Amino acid sequence: MFEEVFFKTLMKLSLFIIVASLLMILGVQLYKGLPSLTWEMISQVPGGGFYFGEEGGILNAIVGSLCLGAAATILSFLAGIPVAILLNVYEKKGSMFSGTLRTCLDILWGIPSIVYGAFGFLLMTFLGLKVSLLAGTIVLTLVILPLTIRSMDELIKTIPVELSEAGFSLGATKWETAFFLLLRQVKSGILTTMLLGFGRAIGDAASVLFTAGYTDHLPRSWFSPVASLPLAIFFQLSSPIEAVRKRAYAAALVLTLIILIISLTSRFILSRSKKY
Repeated sequence: MFEEVFFKTLMKLSLFIIVASLLMILGVQLYKGLPSLTWEMISQVPGGGFYFGEEGGILNAIVGSLCLGAAATILSFLAGIPVAILLNVYEKKGSMFSGTLRTCLDILWGIPSIVYGAFGFLLMTFLGLKVSLLAGTIVLTLVILPLTIRSMDELIKTIPVELSEAGFSLGATKWETAFFLLLRQVKSGILTTMLLGFGRAIGDAASVLFTAGYTDHLPRSWFSPVASLPLAIFFQLSSPIEAVRKRAYAAALVLTLIILIISLTSRFILSRSKKY
């Protein structure tokens, strides 16, 4: 009886700490950032006096983050699907290769993003690339790729093995079974995985610090620097001017709202897939 009461109390305390932390973060952002969050700020690029508290906005960072996140999510999906299929269709269950690959993916997911940024910088130096949308996309793809592969791997593992056996018994090849049977069963889960990967990508600052650069302009090409919301927050929060620091909290509020929308959308899709 005592153990039950103790662990129930511990769970309620943990829930309270998590909810309180979220509300505190949102409260600080709303209190400090909402007064500075105007239509001008989210619809214009920085003007000549933006970093002195004057005209302009963070449209360049919003568009840049969306471009980086979308491109990295698409690339990680295209690269992750074949690996997830390899692990679950072409490899035997419990094989040494699949176990080793899953362990490597788990290790890669635990590596801090700043390490990916440093690796991307070395790769850029070796290839002669400059800071650009392309370099930032490549590094962000490496950051979210382990999450994408392992999530799709776990989704496919939830499919009953009898479904694959039924496909093989009807003469379907492994490729046909994977794409026309298995992936159709987890398409909602895959979409949720992509949304979560997108949210992870647009909120990462360390990996794009050395690779994507920063600019006050909208993205022009794959080989031009691109701004991002995390770096916009960092640069503005470092300013000695109070008006600029308030804009940093407004930019943080925009980023938080985008991630909240993505998280709620993924939860909605997941609940719908479970219902049907």
